[in-house]
Amino acid sequence: MKLNLQDIPRVESISKEDFIKHYFKPQKPVVIERFITDWPAFTKWDLDYFKELAGDKMVSLYDDRPVSHQDGFNQPHAKMTLGEYVDLLKSEPTKYRIFLWNILKEVPELQNDFKHLDLGLKLLKKLPMLFFGGKDSHTFMHYDIDLANIFHIHFYGEKEIILFDQKQNKYLYKVPHALITREDIDFSNPDLEKWPALKHAKGFKTQLNHGEILYMPEGYWHYMKYKTTGFSMSLRAIPRNPKNLAKAIYNFFIMRFFDNAMRRINGQKWIDWKNEQAILRTSKYGTS
Repeated sequence: MKLNLQDIPRVESISKEDFIKHYFKPQKPVVIERFITDWPAFTKWDLDYFKELAGDKMVSLYDDRPVSHQDGFNQPHAKMTLGEYVDLLKSEPTKYRIFLWNILKEVPELQNDFKHLDLGLKLLKKLPMLFFGGKDSHTFMHYDIDLANIFHIHFYGEKEIILFDQKQNKYLYKVPHALITREDIDFSNPDLEKWPALKHAKGFKTQLNHGEILYMPEGYWHYMKYKTTGFSMSLRAIPRNPKNLAKAIYNFFIMRFFDNAMRRINGQKWIDWKNEQAILRTSKYGTS
């Protein structure tokens, strides 16, 4: 038995009006296949280009090791120059990923290679973020701290993506006081005997290829696995739903500070308690 996932709808291109009507207002995901072919980045951006332009920049790296009480919120697992990281990606499989690399802050000239999408949402123009990963590396299932509307633009390689909306929280083994599910769930091939509540979750799936854009509505859970070495860029707009905006404010100013404080006070016991609670709180929603 597999997860209950439907294919994310695809369009070759789309007007602002149709995007707002059919996807933003009903908060449904969509893949737009051929919307950025006129961007210089569409043809220019590859690993060698980034190494040449920003190879000396230090980057923070993350892998799939379990969360530790010794780690701060989004604390990196390693650092190296972008040039060294590109060489690593080319030479051998690696679990290391670049996560939330602000290209305008680090390499301002890259803003000449892309445009801000005109699809009816006011994008945060100072926060275009890049993500890199080696073959078979993946993120944990999570949602973003700001519950933003996200346009995830893939530039290189192939990426598998699974999404769930916030209505599925009770089935996903969500870890309390966090933005992730249990880290030991392999969402690309989950053990539904071990994690039976997942049988009730209804989600979406797709594979992104070069130049394709995935729109992820506010607060959508997302799991991303690099089928090949690749990289993507995300553009975001603040949530319009007042409840989601309130959740984002809570996450920024209360949740993350509370969680870090509890890690300092209780150490690994806090992490273990949260993981246990993820199972206990999910199990009451049915396992058959």
